[in-house]
Amino acid sequence: MEGQNNPQKSGGTFQRRGALLAIIGVFLALVAGVLTATHFINKSKAKEQSGLLAPGFVLRDQKDRLTSLAQFRGKVVVLTFIDPECTQLCPLTTKSMVEAMKMLGPAAASQVQLLGINVNSSKTQVSDVAAYTREHELQGRWRFLTGSPAQLKKVWHNYHVYVAKKKGSDDVIHEAIVFVINQNGYESSVYSTPMSYESVGVQARTLARNIAKVLPGQTAIPASSQAVEQQQQEPLEPAETVSLKGLGPGQQPVTLGGAHPHLLLFFAGWLGKESNLSKNLATLDSYAALARQRHWPSPVAVDELPTEPSAAEARKVLIPLAAKLQTPIIQDASGRIADGYQVQDLPWIVLSSSKGKLLWSHDGWLSAAALSRDVRTAMATN
Repeated sequence: MEGQNNPQKSGGTFQRRGALLAIIGVFLALVAGVLTATHFINKSKAKEQSGLLAPGFVLRDQKDRLTSLAQFRGKVVVLTFIDPECTQLCPLTTKSMVEAMKMLGPAAASQVQLLGINVNSSKTQVSDVAAYTREHELQGRWRFLTGSPAQLKKVWHNYHVYVAKKKGSDDVIHEAIVFVINQNGYESSVYSTPMSYESVGVQARTLARNIAKVLPGQTAIPASSQAVEQQQQEPLEPAETVSLKGLGPGQQPVTLGGAHPHLLLFFAGWLGKESNLSKNLATLDSYAALARQRHWPSPVAVDELPTEPSAAEARKVLIPLAAKLQTPIIQDASGRIADGYQVQDLPWIVLSSSKGKLLWSHDGWLSAAALSRDVRTAMATN
């Protein structure tokens, strides 16, 4: 993320915006007390940024190729900021970018370049951005750029992107921002991706429309009524029931919500590309044996399909796993279940009660022993 060019900005708009955002960033960092703030960016979901020349940079992509913003002059550039180890907003952001390209169609998409900038100063190797590209099956679809920490910080600074690390941790806090840059190198629009699995389709359509505005001619984007988009954004609350068929042959439907308590593990198949997904899911079977004895909620594994590179590839990974497990694997096709159960990351574990309440949640994998211990505590205190 190096900004080697220091492009001239038109008027004083850019400087005033940068000064204000820097003040806000410092204030938020002081309030939080746990962050080492670098920069802050405007949080507006969709705000026109006419007249601002996008800052230039020269970095290396996942194939170790030198890549500059200037080399894509004549194309629309969709630029975002991604942590290669992120399992929260980043997969939602890149998924919406890929879906937007599909909505544009091959002819229009050929006039667009997707770029990602690394925001993790501890994972700056080409192999780090290459791993994220493989996991999310983005080969040939984008360039994910990295550089030295100094180079990356300069790009974050130039784009006024907020990046921080938790004290005493390598966890990166950043905002999932997407810039649309027109063919002449000027920022056309910028917005942030919300933490909503259900909204991936809506975000993709918003991005596709923003891209279409700066493409020559008229590009038709698939229509979606306001009523449909509103329905998509309504999460399925734990008090509501839903029945979904499990993956694999002969698996019976699983009913969630209401009077059907469960221990739900939300995950995605791509988590297994670089780790032992089978072993991690097997802890649910170990927990299930104890749950039957103590009448605890039974386990269910929930695949977050909106974050998967493709539904077909996810099934190839998960169906063989489902055949080995006693714990059923179901798919949250739209993301409504994850949003209703307040999932903030993957993997994410949630314990629901027979009254449709959330009793406990955990971010990340747990061993069978730790899982049983934490459920025992949650059951005893509720």
